[in-house]
Amino acid sequence: MKYDFYILDVFSSASFGGNQLAVLPEASGISVSGMQKIAREFNFSETTFVFPPKDNKATARVRIFTPQNEMDFAGHPTIGTACALVFGNHVKTKEITLEENIGLIRVSVEADGDFLKGTLSNETPLAQPEEAPNLDALADVLSVDSEDVIEAFYAGVGIDFCYVRLRSREAVDKCQINRAALVEFDKNAWSSILFFFAGDIEEGSELYARMVAPLMGVDEDPATGSAVAALVGIAASRRELKDGTIQMSVIQGAKMGRISHMQANAICKNGSLVSVGVGGPAVVTATGKIKVSKEWLDTP
Repeated sequence: MKYDFYILDVFSSASFGGNQLAVLPEASGISVSGMQKIAREFNFSETTFVFPPKDNKATARVRIFTPQNEMDFAGHPTIGTACALVFGNHVKTKEITLEENIGLIRVSVEADGDFLKGTLSNETPLAQPEEAPNLDALADVLSVDSEDVIEAFYAGVGIDFCYVRLRSREAVDKCQINRAALVEFDKNAWSSILFFFAGDIEEGSELYARMVAPLMGVDEDPATGSAVAALVGIAASRRELKDGTIQMSVIQGAKMGRISHMQANAICKNGSLVSVGVGGPAVVTATGKIKVSKEWLDTP
């Protein structure tokens, strides 16, 4: 049986930038093992599979797979999937609610010249443990001088990250992962998915970032929307959750030659963090069909 697919570059307004994504817009009938097999075949950081929703509040149900495992939530796959559904006329609205393993995620999609622009809103509570990572240990992991590491903390909205703020963009670029040190760090870490960046965590700032998760098989990610969403939530928390909207921008993927541009926002109301969001452009680079043999289909 053959299934349609789209390939998109997310967080880029031109082909061959941003973060790659494969989307199967009508995936009914494919088994879990089949989805994993297909994700491994595309070998992008994520591949998504779209099904009819179980929740009547949702537009569609989406399952997200890396080449190794299924994820409950991820930023660029959520935005890219919504853009693909609009591009292929699979939905009649540009205000889309996707049912993911983490829950319902709203995405607004609009046309902007030759590309689409998607913005997700995530109401998952911001998780941030009291424990903080050891700065010297992280300097060893990143192969930088201790003086280059300004601060580090854990946080997440669906995916947990270890954030490391570095002294400069040059420090971000020169980082090289010491795998042995990372394995040791991981033994006691709340998360060993590393998002390291330069810039101030505040309203209107532009951050320069990289993300690596080699223990999960991700040597480097050109755009990590879920990390950016949590980070803007941290920015809102640091200004004592004052009512209103705080915005930041993030550049990622430059070191890889796949530069990505993300816009993040956090909304606070009545002294609480209501939602975090991230958005950016997406462009469809290819369409096609993939053959799925019977062994990778659910038996009736």
